[in-house]
Amino acid sequence: MYTHLAPLYDHFVNWQARLAFEMPFLQQQIRGLGKDPTKVTILDTACGTGQHAIALAAEGHKVSACDIAPAMVAIAQANAEAAFQKVDFKTVGFGKIAQAYKPQSFDAVFCLGNSIPHVENEHELIETLEDFKVLLVREGLLLLQLRNFARVLANQERWMEPQFFVEGSDEYLFQRFYDFEPGGKIQFNMVTLARKKGGNWRSEVNSSMLLPLMAASLENALAETGFNRIQKFGSMDGSSYDPALSGDLIITARLEA
Repeated sequence: MYTHLAPLYDHFVNWQARLAFEMPFLQQQIRGLGKDPTKVTILDTACGTGQHAIALAAEGHKVSACDIAPAMVAIAQANAEAAFQKVDFKTVGFGKIAQAYKPQSFDAVFCLGNSIPHVENEHELIETLEDFKVLLVREGLLLLQLRNFARVLANQERWMEPQFFVEGSDEYLFQRFYDFEPGGKIQFNMVTLARKKGGNWRSEVNSSMLLPLMAASLENALAETGFNRIQKFGSMDGSSYDPALSGDLIITARLEA
């Protein structure tokens, strides 16, 4: 899915607004490490087109980033060069990241943008968290961001707000929606409509399967893999997590000393 979407990914995300909203929270969590910011090492996993990693590098942190899709990594590298920021990008997916970065370790590992629900099952979730554990220094920070699937499932929230983008004579319309599968998984779909102004619309549908992870299962998995000091937030505005109301589930945890 994301290989096909890579060339358009930066068009349906308003990165200026998103980073302005999210970066203060991320910086607050980084400051909680109590280290010189210029010496804090961060790994952004499932980094997509690298916008979070680039913004973190611009703040003076030492940043690495990875994604499973080569097309995403290629665009991320180009974005970093255009922004005159140094980020160490690698092409690798969940469960194999520590091996790719060996023998490096990091003060913080981030997994943002509803990426962690792309694990196949609970077993793969544990493998992924174990991989993150190997990547972190002792007392290191893990930060996960995902949709609040408790609310999504309770309300059967299928449709997300459409996004529209214009570049010269090209027009794009993006519509995202969920299919709730019988086995409990959720199929995430994106319809991309494109046309030249005044022309006919062309359509493409890309899909990916998600595991709708809940707060309790994530907390249990984190504890099982050696994390503690677990905190939950409902948004990167720092608000408390409410299963019925929050749009997101953000979890921070520290690796046991």
